[in-house]
Amino acid sequence: MTNLEVIQELYRAFKEEDYDAFMDICTTDIEWIQNEGFPSGATYRGASSVVEGVFKAFNYDWEYFSFDIEQYLDAGDSIIVIGSYVGKHRKSTKLVRAGTAHVFELHDGKVLRFRQFTDTKVIWDAMS
Repeated sequence: MTNLEVIQELYRAFKEEDYDAFMDICTTDIEWIQNEGFPSGATYRGASSVVEGVFKAFNYDWEYFSFDIEQYLDAGDSIIVIGSYVGKHRKSTKLVRAGTAHVFELHDGKVLRFRQFTDTKVIWDAMS
């Protein structure tokens, strides 16, 4: 698989909640960096930490929450994905659409690091 295909597989695994596939394409010590202002924003280390602290955690607060991909930028060992978070908060019932960029670093065909850049204010506005 090319690095771009690895990232495309990551998004498929997230969408389908195929956490075993996600863990297979990440290094054991993956660093997952979310904006500090993002809900539960922090740095997670290890694929199982990402699954529990990020992927599964969003299911509690959001009726749905997804990432609409607009563009992939292939920079070799780095893949940048431009898009928008789209969701509906369970308690407020408000909708959100927030412009976002994901930056992935890969090593030997596995995801080593993820960094998120997003407009956190519109997300918090949807939660209140």
